[in-house]
Order: sequence, then C-alpha cells, then structure tokens
Amino acid sequence: MSTISGHQQATINSNSSLFSSIRVIIETAFYGNNVQLIDHLAQAYQLATKSPGTIITDLAVSHTEELKLPKDSKVLVFNDGEIVGRTAAARRVIGEPGISQVKYEKILREAIYQSRTRQFYHGEVIVGLDQEFSVKSHVLIPEGFENNLYSYLLNFQVLTAEIETDYQHSQTYDEGDLYIFADPEWQHPAFPDGLVLIDATHNVAAVLGLRYFGELKKATLTLAWALANRNGFIACHGGLKQYQFPTHHYTMAVFGLSGSGKSTITLARRADDVVTVLHDDAFVISKTKGSTTALEPAYFDKTQDYASDDPTITSFLTCQNVGVTLNDSGKKVLVTEDIRNGNGRAIKSRFVTPNRVDHLDDKIDAVFWIMKDDVFPPVVKINNPILAAIFGATLATKRSSAENIRNEEVDQLVFVPYANPFRVYPLAEDYQAFKELFEQQGTDCYILNTGFFDQKKITPEITLRSVEAIAKKQAQFLPLGKLTELSYLPIAEFPEPFNEATYQEHLYQRLTSRNQFIQEQAELLGGYHELPTEATKYLERLLKKLKK
Repeated sequence: MSTISGHQQATINSNSSLFSSIRVIIETAFYGNNVQLIDHLAQAYQLATKSPGTIITDLAVSHTEELKLPKDSKVLVFNDGEIVGRTAAARRVIGEPGISQVKYEKILREAIYQSRTRQFYHGEVIVGLDQEFSVKSHVLIPEGFENNLYSYLLNFQVLTAEIETDYQHSQTYDEGDLYIFADPEWQHPAFPDGLVLIDATHNVAAVLGLRYFGELKKATLTLAWALANRNGFIACHGGLKQYQFPTHHYTMAVFGLSGSGKSTITLARRADDVVTVLHDDAFVISKTKGSTTALEPAYFDKTQDYASDDPTITSFLTCQNVGVTLNDSGKKVLVTEDIRNGNGRAIKSRFVTPNRVDHLDDKIDAVFWIMKDDVFPPVVKINNPILAAIFGATLATKRSSAENIRNEEVDQLVFVPYANPFRVYPLAEDYQAFKELFEQQGTDCYILNTGFFDQKKITPEITLRSVEAIAKKQAQFLPLGKLTELSYLPIAEFPEPFNEATYQEHLYQRLTSRNQFIQEQAELLGGYHELPTEATKYLERLLKKLKK
C-alpha cells in the first residue's frame, strides 16, 4: 500500500520522522466517540440530502451505477454566505520562516477541544489514481456540513473494496496517510479570515472557520503535492491532455490559475479530434519516467460559462454557490452564469470527458504557461530550458473571483510561480524540476496569452486553433525581435510590432519586473523563495540585448 495507515508498535515514538505534535493533535481527533465513519458514497448522499439548507434539485445524476450512488440521486445545491472563494490570507505553513509551531499547537488543541460536543463525520479517499502514485486521505467534517463531506468523497476517489484492493498493490512510500480536520464554525479574534494550518512534512492540515469547499480540496492537494515532491514527482497545478493523430500522439500540459483558460484548453476538442484527457487541475509527473498521474477523478469547475440548458450540466453531481429556480414544468433547475454571485462551482463527474484516463506513460511533449500579460502575442515559444523555467517561476496572471480578495485586487497582474499558490516547499525545487523536464526529457515550452495583445482580446478560438496547429506540427515560429530565445506564432488577426522601439521598451519593462520579482522573492522568508543565481544572470543578459 502507498502510505502508512497503521504503525508497528515499536515505531510509535518520538524518534519517528512520521510524527509531529501537529500531526498527533489532528489525527487523534479522528478517534473520538463523537466521530462516525462514512464508508459508502450512498450514505454520504443521504446525509447531504437531509442537511439544513440543502436544495435537492430535479436534475438527475447520470452514471449513478458507476458512481455507486442511488439510482434516483439528484444534483444537490448548497450555498455559502459572504465568502464564495479561497482565502489565501488564512494559510499558515508549519516549517516556513516566521511560523511558530508552538503557537499553532495551542490554537489547534483548543479548536479540537471546543469541537468535542458536536457530531463529526470521517471520510476516506484515495488521492492519485494509479499504482505509480496513490495516497490515502482522511477528512473530518462536522454535522451541518454534510454537503462538503459528500462533495469531498465525489471529488476524490472514495474508498471501495475494489479500489482498496488496487491501492494495496500501489507504490509504497514511507509517509503517513493524509489527515484533514475541518471546523467551519470555528472562530478566533486573531483570525477573522479563518485559519488553514498546513504541516506538509507530516501530511496533515486543519481548515478552521472556512465554509468554502475549495479550501478542503486545495488543502488536500497541497499535502499530496508536497508528498509527491519529496518522492520523485513534479507537482502540477494544471491540466493535461493528449491528442491522438493518425501519425503521432501529442501530450501537452497547461498551467494557469482559475479563470485563465486552463480548463477550457484542457477539455476542448474539435469534432474530428481524438483527445484523451488526464485532468484539468491536478496531476503529478514522474521525474524518472516522464509519466503522468491524475490526482482526482472528478472536476471542481466554474459554472459561469454554462447556460442553464447546457448539456454539460448532465454531468453535474453537486453545486456550490449557484442559484435555483423553477422552469416552465415546475422543476427545480440551476441558475448558473454567476448570476447569484461570482465563482459558482460544480463537482462534475469524470464522464463529462470522453476518453478520460487516470495515467499516461507517454512523456510530455510540451508545457504551456498560460499568462494574461499584454507584452506577449497569443503564442510564444521559449527556446531555452533556463528561460522556460524562469517564465514558469514568473508566470504572470490576473486574480479572479475564485479567490476571496479585495475588489481592487481582481484583474490585477501578479506573478504566481508555476501557477501554484499552494506550494509548501522551496521554490528552487520546482524551478530545478521543470528545468530538468525541459533539458533532459526534451519537453518544449510555450507561453499562451489568454488576455489582450495590442489592446485586442485573444479569444478562446484563437488560442485553441493555435494549440492544435502546434500539436499537429503545422506551426511555424518567427524570432521575437532582438531576442532569439523567444519566437512567436504569426496570427493574421494580430500585428507584429516586435522590432519597433516602443514594443522593445515594453518587453524590457516586463522582463525587468520579472527580474525584480525574483530578487524580491530571494529576500523573503530567509531565502525560502530564492532561485539559483543563473536565473537573474540569464534575465540580465536578455535585458542587455534589448538595450543594444
């Protein structure tokens, strides 16, 4: 089996690297007499239907037999209050400079003590859908939040007898199971935004004072990605798919934050294409084999792009923060398109994508960094492994309603390394891993601008058309002005001002911003985000070229 659920008696001591105070505090809560194990998805569904505030729509769940759900299951809706997105300000990571473990031990012990009079539900899932990478995760959620429990078991792979047998034969890691304790009703005057406490080294987390389901999902992925990083994998917050043409296969990964187009690019296919989808949000790459494994069977996607009669809705299992109304037949149906609020979400079953797979042995042909940086034309190819890793570390994007942020921060251009705000290990480890992917495995690298260029919107159609041309090996690139390390794909709808002085100055400013970002990160948290000196030296060399 992959991770350790039960320890040999002689190994349960203070010398074991598998234990920490934070881990022991969290795991111990799972064995209280106020905890009920939920070991069937149908049981979780029934609990969710009876939970106060649940809306049982008249939309039938499809593929109930394969999902191990009652045949008459309906799509369930549960809506939060003011907060409908992730709250980055709530995260605290044990082991990061400036984070006092002793301080948070006390807070955590008190939080769990205060929760003792309430009923909790214990759910078990598998994260990682192939024997190459597969870990067990446990979640503890209180009564009143059964919808989050049900969605959690749907989003990840719920443990069944068949899955348990397969799991027992998966790659073994000297790591303990993942444990996540959640109490959305927790309050603390020092943490008005709630608290997400992560001890990634020991595979545990606590999500306190936060109702949004995405906090549970990302806390779990945070732990799984960190475990993967320690055990020979590249952690990926992105999508991966494979084109299967008559002459060749083309496997591509796209990296971007919510709202950047990551899911659209990953899940899109033209009528005559044969496309295999791994996942649109979370996977890992084997550093030795180049193979890829999805972490989740389902999809937790925005509903803003789906009209109420969109056929995709037939794949919905649960919805969060969306509206409900009656249609002309008196049936309760969804009000989507973010009419109620921003960041409406749905758990979609794996059956929304034909040709869905959980693992691919083929190596990745290309990585695409999705950016909304108006200095770049729609598609840019990066012709150097160091520069490709640098652009991943300085991935420029805009914040969206998926995050609980101030209004003035929405649509603000920010750098989010490798599109993964959930990284809990030194940034240099991701830099080195991706650099080796480009150098040693021959993976190409591109930038996709899904925002604006020359004040003109780059539409999804343009992006998808360009990606397909690259996959079919029909794309011809030209040098991007003075920088031969970058080349662009000519597109008729957009100008080519790359040799003009004004454009060169704009590019100079953006590369300077990236260089400054890398230098600023090196000064934070005692070098926790520091990159190798080759990164700044390389950017400085490019800046000199632009000034000649």
